[in-house]
Amino acid sequence: MLRVTVDNPNGDGRVAIARCAAISREIETLLDAAGSMPGAYQLEVSSPGLDRVLGREKDFEAAISHRVKLTTRRPIEGRKRYRGRLESFESGVLKMKVEGLRGGPSRADGDEVLIPIEEVEKANLIYEFTSADFAKESSRSGSSQSGGV
Repeated sequence: MLRVTVDNPNGDGRVAIARCAAISREIETLLDAAGSMPGAYQLEVSSPGLDRVLGREKDFEAAISHRVKLTTRRPIEGRKRYRGRLESFESGVLKMKVEGLRGGPSRADGDEVLIPIEEVEKANLIYEFTSADFAKESSRSGSSQSGGV
């Protein structure tokens, strides 16, 4: 099994299925021509997805100004689950503008919280849909929707 994850220059996980298929065909052709894979193999080409996992420092840096959801290893300021906009990431500390969550300790929308990256157990980007996401394919042909490697 060979898995390849492709993204576009914006790093937002928006790679068209047709682009993944084209990359898959190109990789398969190159592997077969070079005889790089002994025997049968399965090639899987995909994008990181709209709700991409954030795990590395560069993932968090790319997510600045975007909405994220995360769970911490231990409670910070009385809770472990957070949702909100990532304002900054400096010296290993995330600064989030929090959205209120139902069923947990109350925090007003817009409160800021500082979370050390080593306390993050799981984090994902929250994709914010726009009207452009629902436009016809022909009107997006020149946009970043076409993906990239």
